[in-house]
Amino acid sequence: MTRPLLGESAIHPAVRQRIAEHHLSVILQVQTAIGLHPVVVVGLSGNPFVGKARKALAATGVAHEYIEFGSYFSQWRLRNALKMWTGWPTFPMVFVRGTLVGGADDLRRLIDSGELKTLLQA
Repeated sequence: MTRPLLGESAIHPAVRQRIAEHHLSVILQVQTAIGLHPVVVVGLSGNPFVGKARKALAATGVAHEYIEFGSYFSQWRLRNALKMWTGWPTFPMVFVRGTLVGGADDLRRLIDSGELKTLLQA
């Protein structure tokens, strides 16, 4: 899969470092969590789809690490950095064994098909 990204040659050298470090601590926090936990849910408070994903995991007995970045009105810049990093446009972001599997509806499809269990056993 490829998605369009602005090539480094199209970015002025004076701003490359700023781009590389933009909210890097947030990205590193999520990368660390997905390296340590089989299932990670990244979300925000007040989002019903985040709750839906977490409840689906709990109902299937799958433990998960949850990382919350603010609400609809706070920490949106941090969440935007995660959207730019992953290319995923919405929350939650669900990671299984380090792989972004999508959001709540995508997780539900994995659970219903039995694929989540297979991914966790791998």
